Amino acid sequence: MAARCAVCGKGPQTGFTVSHSHIRNKRTFRPNLQPVRTTIDGQNVRLRVCVKCLKAGKVQRVAA
Repeated sequence: MAARCAVCGKGPQTGFTVSHSHIRNKRTFRPNLQPVRTTIDGQNVRLRVCVKCLKAGKVQRVAA
């Protein structure tokens, strides 16, 4: 499953882990995605949304 936010489109980014002796190793930074039930056009839908979008209020959870 793709690690991509359904709202903002944020995906994985690459970078380095840097040790104390400055040896660099490649790594990926993945977004903190959470499965969320929300209502779109009157239907309940499951989306994978990053936590920044949830905190910003871009998505409203459906009451269970």
